Amino acid sequence: MKLLRYALGDSEHIGILNAGEIMRLGVTSMTELMAEDAAFVDTGIIDTLADVRILPPLSPGKILAIGRNYAEHARELDNEIPPEPLVFAVLPSAVIGQGDTIEWESAITQQVDWEGELAVIIGAEARKVSEADALDFVFGYTIANDVSARDLQTRDKQWTRAKGMDTFCPLGPCVATANDIPDPQALQIITTVNGEEKQDGSTADMIFSVRRLIAHLSRAFTLNPGDIILTGTPSGVGKAQKPPQFLSAGSHVSIRIEGIGTLTNHCREM
Repeated sequence: MKLLRYALGDSEHIGILNAGEIMRLGVTSMTELMAEDAAFVDTGIIDTLADVRILPPLSPGKILAIGRNYAEHARELDNEIPPEPLVFAVLPSAVIGQGDTIEWESAITQQVDWEGELAVIIGAEARKVSEADALDFVFGYTIANDVSARDLQTRDKQWTRAKGMDTFCPLGPCVATANDIPDPQALQIITTVNGEEKQDGSTADMIFSVRRLIAHLSRAFTLNPGDIILTGTPSGVGKAQKPPQFLSAGSHVSIRIEGIGTLTNHCREM
């Protein structure tokens, strides 16, 4: 099923999305649904998608991201393919949702790039889990744009500012529960910028699978319900275009992943 976090008036709700209608549930956060005894209680209230404001799917405890997890993306930026997952953290304050605006100051960065990615939402505490059992700890999947300031990546020599600034982690629009996506390695990812297709990849091309990433990360960190893993981006980012292309004021980015939906955000340069 597809779960949506949304606002109607001054209230926030969680609901099941189906063909433009939302069946409101008796919880107010995704993490409530992750509890072992959670029940999908139908309130009997049906909201209309056109009448609500879509919110980020959840407020993650931590966001762990993977760099260079597609060989062609590593090559297009003249980077070596990593021998093991290249892990970095994104600040939770970077999260925005469907339709929200990606913002940056031109005095800080002038090379803002897109990265369409599959995001994995952890649903149960995971510590030192095996690859064989890894998907048992997944609550669901959503779409992420790992927005990246390429000039800051070069200047700072690490990625905290470049990928963690406010608004640099759009997530959404909904959560496809794990039972809806039995194979996370069989999903197409398409990114368009201002209506022009830039990325067309498949999660089948990940160097390190979702199973491998969960097992690898859980050896170093306890993964908690609501944590998010950004699994890397396929080739086609702006820096690799000939000549390089970056987002600017008024740009709009849409990322579609089959089985989940389309995440769209506009840009504002301040």
